[in-house]
Amino acid sequence: QVQLVESGGGSVQVGESLTLSCAASGGIFTDMGWYRRAPGKQRELVATINRRHSTNYADFAKDRFTISRSSHDAGDTISLRLDNLKVEDTATYDCFVSVMYDFDDERAHWGKGVQVSVVS
Repeated sequence: QVQLVESGGGSVQVGESLTLSCAASGGIFTDMGWYRRAPGKQRELVATINRRHSTNYADFAKDRFTISRSSHDAGDTISLRLDNLKVEDTATYDCFVSVMYDFDDERAHWGKGVQVSVVS
């Protein structure tokens, strides 16, 4: 059974940094990453990383956020370093993983989300 444990959210001031983590276990994970949900807005992609550690970032994240991934016996962990945070980064950040159940059966699993609040 796939389990996702997120951590690292919080409230910070403009310009400060946070690191979010998502520990995934119980499956073979292909793509992993983060989306975010801001009040009144649709969920949007933040960053993804695959098994080869190739990354993909939203335009707003390219110069300020860094995603990384590590593998261990129990599963994989991804981290998202958020630097130079802005008020508009305030959102719930959702971890997701893609699990390969069969060669033509790949499904997404989502974490519960962590809150990031940036105040001026």
